[in-house]
Amino acid sequence: MLRIDDRDRVRLVTLDRPERLNAFDRALYRAVTDALSEAAERSDLAVAVLTGAGRAFSAGVDLAELVDPRPGPGDDPHPFAGFVDTLASFPKPLLAAVNGVGVGIGLTLLPYCDLVLIAKGARLRAPFAVLGVAPEAASSYLLPRAMGSQRAAHALFTAEWIDAEDAVESGLAWKACEPDELLDETLAVARRIAAMPVESLVETKRLLVAPRLEAVRAAREREDAAFARLIGTAAQVEAVTAFFEKRPPDLAEGVG
Repeated sequence: MLRIDDRDRVRLVTLDRPERLNAFDRALYRAVTDALSEAAERSDLAVAVLTGAGRAFSAGVDLAELVDPRPGPGDDPHPFAGFVDTLASFPKPLLAAVNGVGVGIGLTLLPYCDLVLIAKGARLRAPFAVLGVAPEAASSYLLPRAMGSQRAAHALFTAEWIDAEDAVESGLAWKACEPDELLDETLAVARRIAAMPVESLVETKRLLVAPRLEAVRAAREREDAAFARLIGTAAQVEAVTAFFEKRPPDLAEGVG
């Protein structure tokens, strides 16, 4: 489910559910949260890198949870919020090596990364509108900040794919690499950063993210409220059903 490799003061965290395109279930959310939380505390680690195994970075969340995201009897609260909290508060440089498709959280986690390298041929998608739900993880704030307001609006309204070249051009990613060179290039950058004093890296990261902390918190609250209004409505259920059945949704009765 998750592979962790620590070397040269760099923690490499690999999502390892290739048979599920590294989709996030509850266990994977918790595992990545724990891996990053431990890296934050370890004095011998200065940088963390996220990547995926196989042909996907992450296909996003288990879509079955969109139908009924509530925990069952005896279940803990859904770990998504804690995962995003950990991304938002991670105190050290965080890099992403986007090796393949990134959908949903596979896209919306990227603005929390300080440097994103993406494989040529990889594609990203924000599928929220097509699933009848609202954006997540403060992406309604972070994507316009990263990409510009009109590119972000297009991505969120249309749910169209963003290719690697567009991701770099828009500012969502820093660099596009040949697929077979992506991880080596990302780790090389990570090692150069990790060679710096960790105290300096932590202070620099704090200064970089400080201006957005309150805005991210407020955006997440707005998104959670919007999600709660939309989830389980007739239009949202039809949108998810149509998605699974690979057909256009029947929205003839409107969106209310």
